[in-house]
Amino acid sequence: MEDLKATPLRAHHEGLKALMAPFGGWLMPIQYAGIIAEHKWCREQAALFDICHMGEFLFKGDIEAQGLENVFTFSVKGIPVGRSRYGFLLNDRGGVIDDLIVFRLAEDEVMIVVNAATIDNDFSVIRSRLRQDAQLTDVSAQTAKLDLQGPLSREVLVELFGSEIGAIPFFKFIKTRILGVDAIVSRTGYTGELGYEIFLPASKVTELWELLLKDGRVAPAGLGSRDLLRLEVGYSLYGSDLDEATTPLAAGLAAFVNLDKEFVGKDALLKERQAGAEKVKIAFRVNSRRAPRHHYQIFHEGAQVGSVTSGAFSPMLSCGIGMGFVKPEATALGSKLVIKHDKVEMEAVVVELPFYTGGSLRA
Repeated sequence: MEDLKATPLRAHHEGLKALMAPFGGWLMPIQYAGIIAEHKWCREQAALFDICHMGEFLFKGDIEAQGLENVFTFSVKGIPVGRSRYGFLLNDRGGVIDDLIVFRLAEDEVMIVVNAATIDNDFSVIRSRLRQDAQLTDVSAQTAKLDLQGPLSREVLVELFGSEIGAIPFFKFIKTRILGVDAIVSRTGYTGELGYEIFLPASKVTELWELLLKDGRVAPAGLGSRDLLRLEVGYSLYGSDLDEATTPLAAGLAAFVNLDKEFVGKDALLKERQAGAEKVKIAFRVNSRRAPRHHYQIFHEGAQVGSVTSGAFSPMLSCGIGMGFVKPEATALGSKLVIKHDKVEMEAVVVELPFYTGGSLRA
């Protein structure tokens, strides 16, 4: 535990009696009042998440001439200023080094937001694919990030910081001033609910955290509820549903790959598209309240065909749900599965994503 990094809010989490645990090399709050209670609060009101562990890189310069255009699976130069785009950094085998979001801050400036456990490697890989004179800076240590998610998040932020925030469309952002400093407020999140991600200097995050929690509509939420919320809407988790041995095509995320442009890993994806993937991600619903877990085995017609990568009990569906990778013959909607682990056995059926469609995401 002594080797783990901590966010500027560690003392506040401990003061709130949060259960703290390692995550991606960081000591992070897993829950406060409880995972189910925090999940319910986010679905109904506004939950506040400390996401300061995420990484942020700034690129400044000519996007195409300095090589950034060919780094990711999407076009960076095609992102309008004020918008963001989700996609992947791949290895030459088409495997996912990381999934990330790029924010187009200006014609010649972008912010790249990456996962906490992959910050150093991501920076090294991206740097290696740019021209030597390209300006890429890791600003993760100076940058803090809070996520306010839930159907009441808009009215909370509008009352505090003005109507401009209320007018931000989905996957757009604004540059603004919060607590007297430059900040970015983005209409993005990881919960399936209306929500915002706020980037500001790390020196101001404690003040913002305290201010938001003064509002009775806002409650702190940990990574446990965040994981449950994202699973209900079918979002992938890096390290579980995505990794360097898994391609975006196998993971059902081809919509975030532009095969009409150049990027590292494209040739491997073209070959996979022609030959077909050996393993394919599915979503399944358990025929009971039992929760499937990571690494549980998936059986189809008596044979093991794959394993679970994410699973939990869904409060919104009142049953177990999960995602996993299986052989192609077990991917058809309606296919009957058996999920097994030691003496645990549960029946399931292949379903479409998202599991839960009642969120306020695009409200």
